[in-house]
Amino acid sequence: MRTVLANPAEMIARGAPHVIHNDAELEAYADALFQLTALENPSHSQVEAIELLTLLVERYEQEHYSIPATDPASVVRFLIEQQNLTQRDLIPQFGSESAVSMFLSGQRNLTIEQVRKLSTRFKLPTDLFIPKAVGASAVR
Repeated sequence: MRTVLANPAEMIARGAPHVIHNDAELEAYADALFQLTALENPSHSQVEAIELLTLLVERYEQEHYSIPATDPASVVRFLIEQQNLTQRDLIPQFGSESAVSMFLSGQRNLTIEQVRKLSTRFKLPTDLFIPKAVGASAVR
C-alpha cells in the first residue's frame, strides 16, 4: 500500500479518479459507476472502484444538486397536490380526517406508525416524513 500512496499526484496525473469539478465529469463517473455495478461478480479492485466513485459522485451531487430540507407537512401537502388527493384519501394513514388536518396545520406530529404508512403508500423513504431540525424526537 505504501508504494501506491508514495506519489498520489502522479497517480492522478496517470488517470486515477479525482474530485469531480463539473457535470461532464459527473456524467463520465456515473457512466463508469453504472458499468461497474452491472458486473455480476466484480473483483476486489472493481468493488473498491465502485466505493470510490460512489463517494466522489455523492460529494459532487450534494454540493451541486442538494435537495433542500423540508418539513414533513410540506412533503405531504406536495404529495396531495401532485396526486390530486384530498385529506380524506389519507384517512387510512392517519386514522381520521381531523388527524390529517391537525398534522397539516402543524398542531400534531406524526406517529411512527403514520410515518411507516405514509412511506408505504407513497413508496418514499421514511426520513422524508421525519422533521430534520428536530430529528426523530419529533416522532412519537
